[in-house]
Amino acid sequence: MKSICLIFQIHQPYRLKRYRFFDIGRDHYYYDDFANDEIVSRIGRNSYLPTLQTLRAMHGQYGDRLRVAISITGTAIEQLQQYVPEVIEELKALVATGSVELLSGTYSHSLASVQDPDEFRRQVDEHDALIKEVFGYEPRFLENTELIYDDDIALQIAAMGFKGTLTDGAKHVLGWRSPDYVYASAAAPGLSLLLTNDKLSADITRNFNNPAWDQYPLTADKFMGWIKAMPEDEQVVNLLMSMETFGEFLPAGTGIFNFLQALPRFAQEMGIDMLTPSEAVERFMPVAELAIPYPLSWADEARDISAWKGNELQNSALDKLYSVAERMSMVTDRRLRQDWKYLQNSDHFYYMSTKQLADGASHALFSPYDSPYAAYINYMNVLSDFLVRVSEQFPASIENEELNSLLLTIRNQAKEIEALRKEVVSIRTNEREAEPDLPEEDAMGAEAPSKPVKKAATRKPTAKKATVRKPATKKTK
Repeated sequence: MKSICLIFQIHQPYRLKRYRFFDIGRDHYYYDDFANDEIVSRIGRNSYLPTLQTLRAMHGQYGDRLRVAISITGTAIEQLQQYVPEVIEELKALVATGSVELLSGTYSHSLASVQDPDEFRRQVDEHDALIKEVFGYEPRFLENTELIYDDDIALQIAAMGFKGTLTDGAKHVLGWRSPDYVYASAAAPGLSLLLTNDKLSADITRNFNNPAWDQYPLTADKFMGWIKAMPEDEQVVNLLMSMETFGEFLPAGTGIFNFLQALPRFAQEMGIDMLTPSEAVERFMPVAELAIPYPLSWADEARDISAWKGNELQNSALDKLYSVAERMSMVTDRRLRQDWKYLQNSDHFYYMSTKQLADGASHALFSPYDSPYAAYINYMNVLSDFLVRVSEQFPASIENEELNSLLLTIRNQAKEIEALRKEVVSIRTNEREAEPDLPEEDAMGAEAPSKPVKKAATRKPTAKKATVRKPATKKTK
């Protein structure tokens, strides 16, 4: 039986305000609250809310036959909680139906996976902790920022314990093969790969309201008919769309919500299952391993990471930002860590793209700046102030090697403390187990047991070790 995975993305960056060179050192707040409020509120009410309401109505109509996946970034959750909290409440209600899978990802939609593996893991952990806190859900399947993936990233994802990940079904990677199967990573064979069907996804996102398209108008029965007509052995069609497609890019008047609501009906009539990504990789065995040595994404014609790392502006900004990654791993200041996350957002670097033609038009469409150079200058002014604040806590005179050594010491101390804690717990457990036997030994005329005395003696060094380490811990802070 053929299956489809409907996957929706929700992401909103913290947009930067116009930040001048003369603001450096004077103004430590970087965000355009007016623009963020206006944009998030508009998209939340025009797109996210009606889409989620439509999905919940679909669950009421089709029950468990409705299966969808949603990836939502931490920065989107924060802003929706602030500006359009009803969207979060509607998503909670949808999650409660059991028909939706929430995917893991980076907290701030960052490029950490290609810049700093340690930061990548921290962001994924922080994102999943927020998902657990807000929705009571623990993600099992990861969708990296902009579907960025290669063999090195596969090893990172597998080490984090995820069962699978999603990336683009790019022709230059697949060649003659179809994206409509489950694959396995060649670098981490235990990690399953789902690949997007770009053509069918684009038929919804780009062609649905295009009268010049030779298949216009697109209806739900026609769309499902195309999937049914695919080769019988093809397993799963993965359809990835930004949720903004529904209601924002394609207004309600186009009939896009009616199209969405009718999909499960015609899927059922044509014997097509709806699955979540986790269900897909559980149901189908990988048909082959895929080796992807160079980073892949779903952006632009090249399907690589040149949308964010394609020119000197972008690379210099990224290098400058991640030059303080080691320092930021030790920062405890809440505001500084918050800015660190927000400044990693991939959107900032997307605005700096200098591509031309269709790719350039796409970048310009989403950018709030007049040019890539204006985006770069504004970001670097903000980054300069941020770096000054980081330097105040960890002076530039301290080399990265020293920081690495300090960080290693901290980690080793943490491991030592944990080992000692376990030792104390074990000693106390043994003592409790031994205490009931003491009266029996006395009654038999045995000498008073020496074990408790020895155990008490072993506890003293533990206390001394902990006392010695306290000053070191304070010094690192």
